[in-house]
Amino acid sequence: MPASSPTPFQQESFIDPKALMAIRSLEMRARVVVEGFLNGLHRSPFHGFSVEFTEYRQYTPGDDTRYLDWQLFARTDRYYLKKFEDETNLRCHLLVDQSRSMNYGSLAHSKSDYARTLAATLAWFLNGQGDAVGLFAFAGKILDYLPARHKHGHLRQLMLALEKESAGDETDLGEPFRRVAELVHKRGLIVLISDLLAPVDELGRNLGRLTAAGHEVVIFQVLDPKELSFSFDHAMLFEDVESRKEFYLDPETVRSEYQRRLQDHTDAVENICRRLGFAFHRLSTDQSLELALFDFLKSRSSRGKVVRRRTQSAST
Repeated sequence: MPASSPTPFQQESFIDPKALMAIRSLEMRARVVVEGFLNGLHRSPFHGFSVEFTEYRQYTPGDDTRYLDWQLFARTDRYYLKKFEDETNLRCHLLVDQSRSMNYGSLAHSKSDYARTLAATLAWFLNGQGDAVGLFAFAGKILDYLPARHKHGHLRQLMLALEKESAGDETDLGEPFRRVAELVHKRGLIVLISDLLAPVDELGRNLGRLTAAGHEVVIFQVLDPKELSFSFDHAMLFEDVESRKEFYLDPETVRSEYQRRLQDHTDAVENICRRLGFAFHRLSTDQSLELALFDFLKSRSSRGKVVRRRTQSAST
């Protein structure tokens, strides 16, 4: 794994994924992560990372002066414009991979458990801002679809959809991404959460569909620690969970070649994301979810997107 980017608070204070996954309610997991993250951010003396909690933007020449907030000017001696609803509210769709390969896990939880918890965390955070959040759960096809909304009861409906477990199918982004293009007409934010264990040429072609639609895209590649290290102790029978083929392998013999191929694959995925202008983050399922939320906010803030804080509790 590449070294994690610096965070504005001590990682020792993060909740361990093993303890987090012991919480049965997906909604409660999400709440624990978000509240812990925000509490840590507020206590932090670190100023190298800033999340701007605001519903205003600074005046720039050419803006309509009718919308200047003069009361704010009196307090700050700076010109700010109140943002309109279509400027402040985000439409986000979470694309969550539930293919067979996501069911693998060398820990007490699988990649699927981790991915669904990450999706729930992002949904909880965005809903708390007043943003509209939708869901595509997919394998070889769309398994569940909820359009992006922000209304009473919608977050709970989304959490229930994420709690469904699916044996899934082989990783195939083609059909799911065609459906996304058909169903999501307005530009917005797309967050893809997947192990991305699919041929690179197919990934590039399918991810390109999101660029063509003009969406902002953040990608999380979720892998198990054993997939990253291949640190198995002795020769054994391995099964490809998607093709169902079995291989008898000696880990000591194939480890170096395996790690090289995995790194080549990840590098190729990162290059595709860089070319398309997507934010890319690789996560191990033993990493705290606060780190993933930090990476998400950092990606958006680096693109000049405003992250707002609402004082009211998120609707459930």
